[in-house]
Amino acid sequence: MENKASCLQIVAPPSGHIIACEKWKDSALIQGLRGIDVKIVFENEFGRADFLLPNNTCILYVSECDIIAGTTYKRKLVRYRNACSNFIEVVLVENTRLSEQYFNTVQKFVAFDLGLPLFPVSGQTEASQLIAQMVHSDGRENPFRRKSSSRLLEPLVLEAVQQIPGVSQGKALALLQHFSSIQLLCDATVTELETIVGHAAAQQVHSFFHTSLDT
Repeated sequence: MENKASCLQIVAPPSGHIIACEKWKDSALIQGLRGIDVKIVFENEFGRADFLLPNNTCILYVSECDIIAGTTYKRKLVRYRNACSNFIEVVLVENTRLSEQYFNTVQKFVAFDLGLPLFPVSGQTEASQLIAQMVHSDGRENPFRRKSSSRLLEPLVLEAVQQIPGVSQGKALALLQHFSSIQLLCDATVTELETIVGHAAAQQVHSFFHTSLDT
């Protein structure tokens, strides 16, 4: 039977270390990490994630090429979400001149349909800086921990909710303060939303989520 490796087969590395999929060995991202005092261990059978950090966070990197190639990245993301559910799952997405026209679609799928934290990066150099920051902050509270925290006011989640037509920053804040998860916001009825943002915006929010999920 074909080996179906998952993130569950890998133990989180010690502080200051990263486990990386072998395919990244000669990449610009790894070169960037080597210059920021991060020790890297490569694994061949690493499962669905690209990187595993000491604070029990795993990362999937969606490249410009993945996005432009079509919707196959969605299958990749779903498999990642299912395989790594015991970890704090984070998605890094390249938002470049070539991929920016598709970014809102990717953002909706990752943040709203799958409920995963998404962070846009301009390329592998910026990604290496973000990953290094996450590694060196493993002694502090992890800002990406969604399973143990009901607070969704991270800047990029707030920005994502503001992408809904008719939802200003104030309304986005009100929605995220009332609903403790993206799934609860998605499942809210028009009547429930009306009490927070009014009838017109409630219709927009409800339509946004249900159109996104049905397409």
